[in-house]
Amino acid sequence: MTQGKTVLVAACALVDADGRVLLAQRPPDKTMAGLWEFPGGKVEAGERPEEALIRELHEELGISVQEACLAPLSFASHVYPSFHLLMPLFICRRWQGMVQPCEGQVLKWVRPAKLRDYPMPPADIPLIPALVELLG
Repeated sequence: MTQGKTVLVAACALVDADGRVLLAQRPPDKTMAGLWEFPGGKVEAGERPEEALIRELHEELGISVQEACLAPLSFASHVYPSFHLLMPLFICRRWQGMVQPCEGQVLKWVRPAKLRDYPMPPADIPLIPALVELLG
C-alpha cells in the first residue's frame, strides 16, 4: 500500500549532437541533495507533462523547446516513504538557446554508458536502460 498521494513529475533526457545526455545535480537545499537527475519538474494542476517540461526547461536551463520535439521514451513508477512518484521521461534532441544552469545547479553532459557512474534518485535509475538501448 502506498503512503500519501501520487506526484506526477515530467523529466527530459536532452541529447546533444554527440549523443550525450544532460544530467543536473540537485542543489544542497533540496531533498536528495547532490544526486544527479534528468531535468524537469512537477506537473502543476491543469498542466500536461509536455507543458510542464517546456516550462521547467526554460526556468532551469534557459532553453526553449517545442512540444513537437519532445518524444515519450519511458516512465518510472517509484514509491517513496511519503508519496508515489510517477515520472514520464521524454527525449529531446532539438531546442533553442544555450543550456545554462539558471538555478545554480551543476550540469554535466554524460555518455549513455556512463550514466550509472552518477548517483541518482531511486526513481531515475530504472530510466537508464531505455536511454542506453536508444543511444548505444
